[in-house]
Amino acid sequence: MAKKLPAGSNQPPIIVKKIIVEEHGGHHGGAWKVAYADFVTAMMAFFLLMWLLGATNEKQRKALADYFAPTLVQMRENSAGADGMFGGDSITAKDNYPHKAAQTGTRSITIPRDATGTQDDKGKNHRSKKDLDAKEFEKKIREQLAKDPKKLALLKNIRFTDTEEGLRIDLIDEANFSMFALATDRLNDKARVLIGEVAKIVATVDNQIVIRGHTDSLPYASGKSMNNWLLSSARAEATRKELVSQSVRPSRMHRIEGVADTEPYNPEDRADDRNRRISITLKRD
Repeated sequence: MAKKLPAGSNQPPIIVKKIIVEEHGGHHGGAWKVAYADFVTAMMAFFLLMWLLGATNEKQRKALADYFAPTLVQMRENSAGADGMFGGDSITAKDNYPHKAAQTGTRSITIPRDATGTQDDKGKNHRSKKDLDAKEFEKKIREQLAKDPKKLALLKNIRFTDTEEGLRIDLIDEANFSMFALATDRLNDKARVLIGEVAKIVATVDNQIVIRGHTDSLPYASGKSMNNWLLSSARAEATRKELVSQSVRPSRMHRIEGVADTEPYNPEDRADDRNRRISITLKRD
């Protein structure tokens, strides 16, 4: 459109041209990149799956399938309780159904009844074959030693204690009786007799055995080459050998250890002769 000029003006007319630009959609954004990334990821997973199928055998594929798709039993066992710092035990766990026994060191369960209303065969015995009674063992030992008046005097050097780990038999020194020669792991004759009587009873059961050596707090004279830790361990090993020689199967030995004077029989007096002892524990499981 030309603007009209006054008469007699020599200036050229001013022309204003209006141009309308048609839009072509503008910028499309990055949505296509997300879709493309998903496609590439899917293809990568597909080729990885093809590679696994070709590089593994049937047994390995079954293991992989079980890992990514756990069985119903596994899922049910893990469905109760929680993991982590504040996690609890699952109620379906074997040792937690339906409750734990209090102050006994053992766990008990209620045997469910089957469809016929009878108890499972495993529940017929109320006591486990490995659930040992200290009083029964003491009675058997007493009866054995009573056959020989000379052996009966050794009964005062035996203690029976029910613990969480199992039945513990302590063979204890006294002022007038010592199982080992001074500062050595050599068993005395009376100690061999005592261990032999214990071995007769221990051999009647199948429980695994833990042997633990103890000393008093008196320091070892040659502390550089020998100490109470080594001495207590050596005495535990000597006891193991004697038990094996008395017909106790070597395969039953679960652990042999020495604890020096860290677990005294008499905590009030660590130099007490009774702190020198051998503990033979028949494990519950």
